[in-house]
Amino acid sequence: MTAKKQGGITRRDFTRASAIGSFAILASQTGQAETNSGTIKIGLIGCGGRGTGAAVNCLEGNKNVKLVAMADLFEDRLKDSRTRIGKHSNPQVTSQFDVKDDMCFVGWDAYKQLLATDVDMIIHACTPYIRPVHIEAAVEAGKHIFTEKPVAVDPVGIRKFIAASEKAKEKGLNIVTGTQRRHEKPYLEEIKKIQDGSIGDIVAARAYWCGTLPFKKDRDEKWSDLEYQIRNWYAHCWVCGDNIVEQHVHNLDVICWVLGGPPVNVFASGGRAWKDNADTRYGDLWDQFSCDYEFANGVHVTSMCRHWSGDCAQGVFEHVMGTKGTSSCRDNNVKDYVDPYVQEHMDLLAAIRGEAPYINEGVQCAHSTMTAIMGRMAAYTGKKLTWEEALNADLSIVPEKLDFSLSYPVGPIPVPGSAKA
Repeated sequence: MTAKKQGGITRRDFTRASAIGSFAILASQTGQAETNSGTIKIGLIGCGGRGTGAAVNCLEGNKNVKLVAMADLFEDRLKDSRTRIGKHSNPQVTSQFDVKDDMCFVGWDAYKQLLATDVDMIIHACTPYIRPVHIEAAVEAGKHIFTEKPVAVDPVGIRKFIAASEKAKEKGLNIVTGTQRRHEKPYLEEIKKIQDGSIGDIVAARAYWCGTLPFKKDRDEKWSDLEYQIRNWYAHCWVCGDNIVEQHVHNLDVICWVLGGPPVNVFASGGRAWKDNADTRYGDLWDQFSCDYEFANGVHVTSMCRHWSGDCAQGVFEHVMGTKGTSSCRDNNVKDYVDPYVQEHMDLLAAIRGEAPYINEGVQCAHSTMTAIMGRMAAYTGKKLTWEEALNADLSIVPEKLDFSLSYPVGPIPVPGSAKA
């Protein structure tokens, strides 16, 4: 299916115009991107809470864009997202929302149908297990990409995603990932100072995401095993990568950013200490990971993430120690703050229009995601792993066949030191 031409400009016209720099973009105090360019058509793949939020962020931060297509595995999620965006309180969002019935796609091949339209860019917010497959297809279809993190759940998926990102670079397709701290002014300014030597040589660091219990979803009796696991996605390692990958990747990304690359090895532990282990709504999720990452030059990073209830200390932060001082990696005194969830879309659209340098965060985010995955692998197996061993491992945790009619038992919960990676 091919979408009709909109706004008097085709994708080919748009690309030609971008190449000669005929667009002017002005970022206002409120984070709006003013432009006199042709309208950029956007498709949303993955219409859950994060996908809906990302679409809204994109529309409220940019003008001359239109959300024209939506795709999801489940019809009810697409309908709900379509309603929420279409009735949003921000008139700029609703004025740039133009999804017709024939541009709504549902099912396993919904992403293919959307990619066959003439959208210029996609927002990808499906659950992480399927991301490498969808992004590979999006690059093949010639679309610019905003994709959420993490970008995969296992080394096989990471390698596929890296290959797609490198192909996107060859084709001149821009990619921004959902590691929004990379677009947040307080982080940008403070990390530049660190890398310019403000705290001397870095000798150690910490990265924490220690929070309360995660969300869980009750099972509808009409749902098959597979549908329930995808809908209750955070509770299943094959769908989300476990909490160290899905959530803690943000903190680990900051550390990789500061230190200039991924770690050289990791030693880790973890497990599940919840009293309600019989509650299948938590699937095979672990509630704690503790990792000792070693980076270049012998720098060690203490990484902790957990989901605990009760009167437990909480903390989500990064902290770097140097020979001349310490830093939280974030300057809270920075003025002219723009919501990074909006800014990341502004940065992507500026690059697409040719008014900012080409941007491709694919490999960068893949390395941060793999940093989290290798931490999980080391904790599950009890083995110390090098970067090369983890990245090149022949490990795929996503079921080979996904079919709603098949049985997909939950668990078992990985046993530390004896579980497969």
